[in-house]
Amino acid sequence: MGYVETQNIIVERYSGGGETARYAQLVADVVTTQPDLIVATGTLIAMRLRTATRDIPVVSMFGDPVAMGIVSTLAHLGGNITGVSIDAGLQLHGKRIQLLAELMPNLSIVHYLATEAYWERAAGAGVRLTARQAGIPIVELPLGGNVSRESYQRTLAAIPNSPSSAIMVSDEGEHLAFRQILVELIAAQRIPAGYPFREFVDIGGLMSYSFDLADVMRLMASQTADILNGKNPAEIPVYQPTKFDLAINAKTVRALGLQLSPSFLA
Repeated sequence: MGYVETQNIIVERYSGGGETARYAQLVADVVTTQPDLIVATGTLIAMRLRTATRDIPVVSMFGDPVAMGIVSTLAHLGGNITGVSIDAGLQLHGKRIQLLAELMPNLSIVHYLATEAYWERAAGAGVRLTARQAGIPIVELPLGGNVSRESYQRTLAAIPNSPSSAIMVSDEGEHLAFRQILVELIAAQRIPAGYPFREFVDIGGLMSYSFDLADVMRLMASQTADILNGKNPAEIPVYQPTKFDLAINAKTVRALGLQLSPSFLA
């Protein structure tokens, strides 16, 4: 798209290190530098940016931006923030639980791994409702305010060993930075798990049902280029993925002693 780092664009990188409590200061630090544009990943960061600046254009990946008050509507934003919504509604949560139940006919309980902030947002309420509709009880596994090896170890240690239980990992972006650690810890406990993105399955996770995260990043790059070329972010609709793929790691299926039925494969 015509932008080459060190030649005609400068990229300054910031990270909260998985510690959501640091996000307020992180956002303040970024806004103080007065960049031409901010690219953000995650609903919490986007919410912080919404109150921190009304002037600096922001391209973000987030959950439901309308429900969280980040934009007015997906088509007519009326502000300085646009991006990609990865929240496809209750249907997506329901499909993930349904697929896990199809893979595990004896599934009786799902342990849902998420931060405390996730359970306080609309996404958490959607997961609870979907689980009730599916008739499969969920146990909330709150990670607290930080995502780290220690918080994963502490939370996963509380899961009793049962052949009819499984883990579902929330689609919070913080998990991506720790995906290798998380997949290894869950594998050590030999509990089937559903993940939010294929990137987890590629490194040994059992299964995922999601859009292509790389496509989303490419789209955010396109939105970023449009704004840098002079387009008003209020004129760029929030994009919602419409194509979703199921990914299964057959090696992990065998390691867990599960069976892929012909109907499931079909």
